[in-house]
Amino acid sequence: MLIRYVTDRIRRRFEHGVAVAYFRDVVRPKILRTAPITGTTDGRCELHVLTSRQDWLNLIWALKSFYHASGRKYRLCIHDDGSVPDQGLDHLRRHFPDGRLILRKEADQRVFAELAPYPRCLQFRKTNLLAPKLFDFAVYLESDRMLLFDSDLLFFREPTALIQSIEDPACQINVFNSDCADDAYTVTPTVAAEHLGLALQKSINSGLGLIHRSSVRWDWIEEFLGIPGILDGYFWRIEQTLFALSASRFGVKLLPKEYTLYLTPGLGDRPFRHYVGHIRHLMYGEGIRRLNRDNLLRRLSQR
Repeated sequence: MLIRYVTDRIRRRFEHGVAVAYFRDVVRPKILRTAPITGTTDGRCELHVLTSRQDWLNLIWALKSFYHASGRKYRLCIHDDGSVPDQGLDHLRRHFPDGRLILRKEADQRVFAELAPYPRCLQFRKTNLLAPKLFDFAVYLESDRMLLFDSDLLFFREPTALIQSIEDPACQINVFNSDCADDAYTVTPTVAAEHLGLALQKSINSGLGLIHRSSVRWDWIEEFLGIPGILDGYFWRIEQTLFALSASRFGVKLLPKEYTLYLTPGLGDRPFRHYVGHIRHLMYGEGIRRLNRDNLLRRLSQR
């Protein structure tokens, strides 16, 4: 049994090759030696992200690569899903001292009270792992504009199109990166049209985007959760569907092609990449490898 256990551990560690294991296990923790990101007080926008036990270290890479590449200092609010260990929480506080860290117990009490008049919303918040992205982010938002952000993003140069949307006062619609699929939702455009009279924007990915405060409405989400079949499917598809429905009703556009989610290796000249679970190994063997080659760790240490 012991031999089998050790063999399985070794096999899993090197499942995607030696390079992935090296950049995941040796290079990735070096981000903890870099200087904190301070001065995140720009109220034009507030970045909100949900993280977990598995992702908090990736998140430090995501946030530091964003703040470095963009040159911006937007406000920051990190939401713990309840699984981040104390060590991870301590590192997040140290590396982002001017951001807010919202613990799950604290959030539950406040958000449950907010959603009490909306029973479908309340039940969804209690049962879906990603529901805090819809509800907690809005409850704790202290800006009129929110940068919706996932823990598995990396930035390689300034995301110009995204920044322009965030900082353009005339941009009064929500903006998302595109998904690799037209229909990564739990409802079809036909169902959305029949039940809501709504033209559902295809290909919205809820990993990165500009969200206007006024587009997040509990009464809308309560209505959407009543659509037959909307809760059937992967938990992440449900959350993404609710963002897509809200944005389609409020007004929405997609970021340019270089922001689109894709599942094959290779970065080209893209400003960022979203390393979803299916390609998480590429976050290490490709993304962190590129940032390490570009001396991000040294540059962050010199701040």
